[in-house]
Amino acid sequence: MRPTQAGLFRALRPLQHENPLGLPRTGSIPRMQRGLPERRKMKDVAKVVAVSSAKGGVGKSTVAANLSLAFARMGYRAGILDTDIFGPSIPTLFDLSGEPRLSSNNQLLPLSNYGVRTMSMGYLVGEMAPVVWRGPMVMKTLQQLLHEVEWGGLDILVLDLPPGTGDTQLSIAQQIVLDGCLIVTTPHTLAVKDAAKGINMFRKVHVPLLGLVQNMSVFCCPHCHHDTAVFGSNERVKALCHDYAIDLLGDIPLHQNVGDDGQRGKPTVVSEPESDRAKIFMNIAEQVAIRIKLQCQEAVSSSGTMEKASSVPKNV
Repeated sequence: MRPTQAGLFRALRPLQHENPLGLPRTGSIPRMQRGLPERRKMKDVAKVVAVSSAKGGVGKSTVAANLSLAFARMGYRAGILDTDIFGPSIPTLFDLSGEPRLSSNNQLLPLSNYGVRTMSMGYLVGEMAPVVWRGPMVMKTLQQLLHEVEWGGLDILVLDLPPGTGDTQLSIAQQIVLDGCLIVTTPHTLAVKDAAKGINMFRKVHVPLLGLVQNMSVFCCPHCHHDTAVFGSNERVKALCHDYAIDLLGDIPLHQNVGDDGQRGKPTVVSEPESDRAKIFMNIAEQVAIRIKLQCQEAVSSSGTMEKASSVPKNV
């Protein structure tokens, strides 16, 4: 007599396991069981803020550099990490070059300028040398930049992310604790559409969105003093903020000096601290500091004793 399907099911039922993978019956599945790495805080860094744009060429690195310098002017121990492996910008913006030294713990030591500690792939390769790597090498280098730099104690670290919503952004969001992310866009239709993709990505990976920065919004003619929206009306940016319930933290005009300052390695917050443009960057930094509850931490002095940095932000 041939066994029926129902008979086979009854015979094998005692061998079945109600939960063969050992998954939790209630709540969410732990990250490690879902094949995701555990998020961890970066060593010796109190707060980490990412500056991102899904579209290239919107001035994201310029915003990130000026933001880190603004935090330094406010009295915080600030740093900036350039996570763009293929097109690093921080060495140029901070007028720095040369290979970083190694600490006694075999960690990379940041290069500093204008009171900000920096690290970039640009220090490890020649200025004109292309990085022709596949994904695994890029991810390995990113791991080293994230976890093998001796920052020496920072109140805040700004991450300058590469354009897009790919491996680098996902790896950073999944591996380290981000206190928030800033999205940078121009008023141009293509930039705004990609900014929406960036917003959706960071929400999907549960990274707090601190706000949006509109760069190169209007150009004021130095001769007739008439404002021209070179990249189109900012109504698209306003609509984006409304639709995604995200705050517009700053509106940076299109001004020749902002680009020139960056090209000569002395960003606007340092080169023109009293200009309206520098004040906009300072205002953005102040809003970010409030949103992430930024405070000055204790630092170890050269003598080995503990020193308390001022808990009150100060403009210098």
